[in-house]
Amino acid sequence: MTRSFLSTITGSFSRPAGENPTVAMVEAAYRALGLDARYLNCEVAPELLGDAVRGAVAQGWTGFNCSLPHKIAVIEHLDALAESARLIGAVNCVVVRDGRLVGENTDGKGFLASLAETVDPAGTRVVVLGAGGAARAIAFELALAGASDLTIVNRDADRGAALAAEVAQATDAVARALPWTPGFALPDGTDVLVNATSIGLAPDVDSRPDLDYGTLAAETVVADVIPNPARTAFLAEAERRGCRTVDGLGMLVNQGVLGIRLWTGRDADPEVMRQALAEAFG
Repeated sequence: MTRSFLSTITGSFSRPAGENPTVAMVEAAYRALGLDARYLNCEVAPELLGDAVRGAVAQGWTGFNCSLPHKIAVIEHLDALAESARLIGAVNCVVVRDGRLVGENTDGKGFLASLAETVDPAGTRVVVLGAGGAARAIAFELALAGASDLTIVNRDADRGAALAAEVAQATDAVARALPWTPGFALPDGTDVLVNATSIGLAPDVDSRPDLDYGTLAAETVVADVIPNPARTAFLAEAERRGCRTVDGLGMLVNQGVLGIRLWTGRDADPEVMRQALAEAFG
């Protein structure tokens, strides 16, 4: 007989929307590891976030994920922050250790692990499209991993400039911001191009970032954070121009691998997780 899951539950403080692909991915990993554990999707209103966090500890949870709109608000309910979470200013993964809640951010780390399968980020010149939460996590993690030059491209020039200034102040990377004008031309020598926006996310699958794709060199590695579809119009265009590409499924899988390691100390099989994720997205 399966025992109570209360001591081993991990949960996601996010709004359910039908079958959740992340739930399917993490539970497939748990089954493959033989863990007596569950990953549940819990809807929590912003004004009840503190109650939910205290309830997770009271029920013996090993940790949980936080999605929007809780990534920043959850910080006031935690005991400590890991370095990346402190720099990024947001938490998407919480670990309960001896009754203390430690905030982590696996968004950028998941991307970095996926990118590293194609290119070593150390010494690279990177262009990041966007300045939101994903872009922020990715920019900091790339800088911490040794990327030498970061260009933040955003339609809100002030927001892009603020992110670039923070990265430059907190890391050794050279960071600047450029306004995202129509038909944006990529700087010469771009090693890595990252779409950290929601452009191209299903159902808007035909959209792609507004760039001058003639300035995209075949030597550039092109990455997208969007997991659905895995092969976005953006990546398809990059492939037509001879670029190596990194899809958003890998980022999501590696986030899950990192979370499971933090919660259980076990290394999940990324191939099992990727397959479950692809099936859930259909």
